Amino acid sequence: MKRRTLLTSSAMALGLAATMGTAALAQDEPLKVGFIYVGPVGDFGWTTAHDVGRLAAVEHFGDSLETVFVESVPEGADSGRVMTQMALSGADMIFATSFGYGPEINAVAQRFPDIAFEHATGYLQEAPNVSLYNARFYEGRAVIGHIAARMTESNVVGYIASFPIPEVIMGINAAYLAAKAANPDIEFRVVWAYTWFDPAQEAAAAEALIEQGADIIMQHTDSTAPLTVAQEHGALAFGQASDMSSFAPDVHLTAIEDNWAPYYIRRIQERMDGTWEADNVWLGIPDGEVVLSPFNDRIPADVQEEANAMIAAITDGSFHPFTGPINRQDGSAWLAEGETAPDGDLLGMDFYVEGMTGEIPN
Repeated sequence: MKRRTLLTSSAMALGLAATMGTAALAQDEPLKVGFIYVGPVGDFGWTTAHDVGRLAAVEHFGDSLETVFVESVPEGADSGRVMTQMALSGADMIFATSFGYGPEINAVAQRFPDIAFEHATGYLQEAPNVSLYNARFYEGRAVIGHIAARMTESNVVGYIASFPIPEVIMGINAAYLAAKAANPDIEFRVVWAYTWFDPAQEAAAAEALIEQGADIIMQHTDSTAPLTVAQEHGALAFGQASDMSSFAPDVHLTAIEDNWAPYYIRRIQERMDGTWEADNVWLGIPDGEVVLSPFNDRIPADVQEEANAMIAAITDGSFHPFTGPINRQDGSAWLAEGETAPDGDLLGMDFYVEGMTGEIPN
């Protein structure tokens, strides 16, 4: 997996102010929009969240919108073939919803300059008709880190990580920093699954972490399998991307939900109006793109109050999960007292913060 780099340099070089035409598209036929998913729509996590956003757009626009989607598209050459087929089939706009689609979406976009391409969690903008959109998942992970630290009895939190890319690393660090601030004895143990969606592999990772003493499980993978394992073992857990409480009602504390619907509706409307421009946005809790599922009653009232206070502070800008002093894992200084991390540092993050054990794999 390529490391995500600072987004603005390539965007500036390309001059991404180009619009997809100055006039609105003719409305005698519906706008055709394609969605490419890395997992199945029934993963009840990441892909489900994107498909909920698609369906919200369908409901909002009615007969003026036609959508198509292809699920379980591997990152790499296969995604390029799917995007090309969508383009040849008349798509006016294509949303590619996984990090690893970056090279292919840019290559296809250059072949089809009249189509608006949108890439979720990406960093490459090599064509003027490629737009990037992302969510500040790390804000939600700081909240669940605090909850985990206040509820653990073993002081060991297990974390199932997908791929060692900045988005995943910053999530681990954000959760750990918030947890450490609430409980100095906390320890994080990370298992790298090298998959976004593989229920068997995710379940095995959860089993291994529980055997290592973790009584709370976090995940940056997309299936509900870790929740099921946690339920079986009586460990606590957090959902990923969607509310997964129905799969583990006794132990699902909350989930970081991805609310893509407002973004999809806004960008599709702009495409219809002829005002769509390639952009590069990173939205979070203040924007309503990252939300927390309803808290399980097992979370004590005072911990719920603390978590809600953290959400409110992130919303009003008085708290940033990456506020110094913070050192890197090797003890070298990163952020000074009161300094907040620049977005570029976060989007290129390739290190653990001080206190984390283990190494980030290559």
